[in-house]
Parts: sequence; structure tokens; C-alpha cells
Amino acid sequence: MKILFIGDVFGSPGRDMVQEYLPQLKDKHKPNVIIINGENAASGKGITEKIYKQFMGLGAHVVTMGNHTWDKKDIFEFIDDAKNLIRPANFPEGIPGKGLTFVNINGLEIAILNLQGRTFLPPIDDPFKKVDELINEAKKRTNIIFLDFHAEATSEKQAMAWYVDGRVSAVVGTHTHTQTADNRILPKGTAYITDVGMTGPYDGILGVEREAVIQKFLTSLPVRFEPDKKGRNQLNGVLITVDPKSGKGIKIERIMINDDHPFMY
Repeated sequence: MKILFIGDVFGSPGRDMVQEYLPQLKDKHKPNVIIINGENAASGKGITEKIYKQFMGLGAHVVTMGNHTWDKKDIFEFIDDAKNLIRPANFPEGIPGKGLTFVNINGLEIAILNLQGRTFLPPIDDPFKKVDELINEAKKRTNIIFLDFHAEATSEKQAMAWYVDGRVSAVVGTHTHTQTADNRILPKGTAYITDVGMTGPYDGILGVEREAVIQKFLTSLPVRFEPDKKGRNQLNGVLITVDPKSGKGIKIERIMINDDHPFMY
């Protein structure tokens, strides 16, 4: 069982990279499941129904979200009908959407979970308590469980991975937009990486026009952040191999496509 995950798609530059390279990645790696983090897909903040459907049309099975879930207001009009769109499950009870979904591939079910960290992010419900609930629910149907943990602090991401080691197939970190080089299989069989990285502008700062970010640091004055559409682009992701019987992670490989690391078929 191969799972291809594409990290934080940022604005139209990120969407263009997905459209260009996802068909090639599918052809090369033959993934069984494709997951895309789309919380920045609409101009760097949030997602629209049109973009969600675009990802589905390109072959994604599930789109995950994060702290920018609600930034495009029309999400309230379609999130409950978008069965393959999930948002952090530890948002307060009673809000639209869901944080767990199942994908059926040739009779084999895969559970996809989405959670958000609390360190340096808005205070929401405890992701560690919530993950126990989600795992118990998922285990009723499958041993293959994938978690997108959208969090800022490296320590919180590592803590989550060790907390669920052996209980889920993979934990991938998103949100910080910079790919880390710590992909590994933890001792009890959970594939892990602290951050998958982003898909979008390569010459910006975390996807944003770098001049605005530099000005912010120089002056401490408010500035308007816009996606960098002037420079080169990148795609970051991971390919995870899972034993379909045990649900244990076997291998996790980083994917990085940019001008310094061109796509190699």
C-alpha cells in the first residue's frame, strides 16, 4: 500500500505545480492513495469548492486542512457535502465538517485523520485526547491509519508521533512550509516526518512575496502578505509504504521538486 501526500498547496503557484506534476508522480510511483493538504490553496488562505473539486479531478482521494480552514467563507456552504474534505478534528464540537474519513481502495479501507496543534496556534481542543478517540473509531474498520498533524512546534509534532507510535501507520507534519529531513520509521512501526514542506512559490518566504516579509521584520509595521507569483515554484511531498495487513509503516521517502531538485522519472 502506497500513500502519496502533497504538502500545503499555496495559492495558484501551488495548484499549478499539482496540476503539472501529480500525473507524473502517479505514473512513476503508482500510489494507491493520494492526499493533499489544501488549507492554503486559495490565495494562500483557505480553500474554495472549485479548488476542492479540481484536486479531486486530478486524482486526490482526500484533502486535509488546518488553521486556515475557515478563511474562505463559502466553505460553510459546501464542507458538509464534501465527503473527502476533512478539517482538524479537534476544533470545538458542533462546527461544520469532520476530521476523519475513510477511503476504500479495492476493498481495503484507509482512515485519514486531521488534527491541529495548540502551541503557537489558536487554543482549541486537546489533539492528544482527540487522537485517542479517532484511533479507537478508525480501528473498528481498519489498521491503516494516516494522520496529518497541522502544527507549528517541532516538539509538539514529535510528541504526537511518539504518542501514537504503533497505533497509526503514519504521522506527517504540515503548516511550517519547510520540508524537514527527519523522515523515519519509529520503533513500533509509525512512519513520521516533522514537516512535509509546501507546494507553491520557491523564491518567496513560506510562499509569500519576500519583500513584504522582509519589510515586516525591518519595520514591525503591518504589511499585506500576497502569494509570490513572480518567481519559481516547488512541490514537496512524501511517499509512504504501509503493510496492508498490519498497518505498520515500512518506508517513508521525501519528494522535493524545484529548480535545484528537478523531477527525475
